[in-house]
Amino acid sequence: MTDDRDEGLEQRRAQLGAELATKRAAVREDERGEVRAEESRKGYAQAMKLSSEFIAAIIVGAVLGYVFDRFVGTTPWGMIILLLLGFCAGVLNVLRSAGKVATPVPGEGGPDKK
Repeated sequence: MTDDRDEGLEQRRAQLGAELATKRAAVREDERGEVRAEESRKGYAQAMKLSSEFIAAIIVGAVLGYVFDRFVGTTPWGMIILLLLGFCAGVLNVLRSAGKVATPVPGEGGPDKK
């Protein structure tokens, strides 16, 4: 009777060990999926940030150009020039945010300044 009980306990322990291993594997897979989802969310956030910076710079350039044209009376030229400057500023902001262009450090001279 003791042998049957020990065999039953060993069988139950082996079964529980197998179930625990499958649960651990499922938890690890869920953690991997969560890491992938987090990376995806970070990518979407970065894309939204870059696109909004770009669009905002263009809109600000267009509005300033329109206002400049209204007050000065240079009807198409202020809008054209400030819209192009806004576009350039937007591209520069996106490149800086993406890390492709270094942000200037205040107070630091160039190679010719000592």
